[in-house]
Amino acid sequence: MATRLPKNYSPSDKEPFMNAKQKEFFRRKLNDWRDEIISETKETLNNLQYESSNFADLADRASSETDRSLELRSRDRQRKLIAKIDEALSRIDDGSYGYCEETGEEISLKRLIARPIATLSIDAQESHERKEKIYRDD
Repeated sequence: MATRLPKNYSPSDKEPFMNAKQKEFFRRKLNDWRDEIISETKETLNNLQYESSNFADLADRASSETDRSLELRSRDRQRKLIAKIDEALSRIDDGSYGYCEETGEEISLKRLIARPIATLSIDAQESHERKEKIYRDD
């Protein structure tokens, strides 16, 4: 059963971390984000389907093909994002949402509001990025 949230509810550090209201807030945020991506994807597919590829001018055709390629790459990234959103929703269900995968510590509410699919705390994310940079520079 969904928790009833006040209209302008925003999670606060003053309440218990990942209480029912916060979980419902993030569940809605993630579902809304997912729905928006799916809607955009359907719109793109419709546009690609109905867009005419018969251009008299080769430059127009090349431009159209480049646009299509960029749009399809963007949609592929969004497909991957949907998978991350689904994983975050699963974490809400299993109770692990909002906790860092590496340290087990709480991920700040500010970070979760800005990036609701976050799986690492800021410190763990920065450490991960430093290690990535070191290995990439080798």
